[in-house]
Amino acid sequence: QVQLVESGGGWVQAGGSLRLSCAASGRTFSSSAMGWFRQAPGKEREFVTAILWTGGSTYYADSVRGRFTISRDTAKNTVYLQMNSLKPEDTAVYYCAARRYSGGVYSLDSYNAWGQGTQVTVSS
Repeated sequence: QVQLVESGGGWVQAGGSLRLSCAASGRTFSSSAMGWFRQAPGKEREFVTAILWTGGSTYYADSVRGRFTISRDTAKNTVYLQMNSLKPEDTAVYYCAARRYSGGVYSLDSYNAWGQGTQVTVSS
């Protein structure tokens, strides 16, 4: 199976930037897509962005489009999330996820492997 470990979270002032990394190990070849989800206190986990492992097509939630960029490094088995122009509403625990087979990239139910999460806090 695939194991995922996120890093790069932290505290940042509104308008600032952070870059999250998700290192994958194990059965990486079984992942058809990688995605980022986030969960704010008292809210359900929501889709942020995803990338197809083969081909590299990307998908973004409307709330982050134009500000966030997802990318992958196949040689390093790593996916990145570059977050620019951060807003306080971006504050959440960010989770990296891997989709093994088919399924809608927007649905968390499509992903079978999850990282432990990394906290992102954006202050006003």
